[in-house]
Amino acid sequence: MIRVKTFGEPLQPFKTRRELEELDARVNAFLVEEKVSRVIVVQDTPTTENGNVIGLIRTLVYET
Repeated sequence: MIRVKTFGEPLQPFKTRRELEELDARVNAFLVEEKVSRVIVVQDTPTTENGNVIGLIRTLVYET
């Protein structure tokens, strides 16, 4: 069965690398916990406010 899951992460100046690593860890933990058999696509979309990137939404399409 194909499913979709989204993860959100606020981004702060000068802390983006750590925040992206935390997001990667959350997604990887989800894959293990849910016993995902196949990842079909991963897409990152920035969220903005007044032209500044303030967050990231990661969409995961997967199969169990």
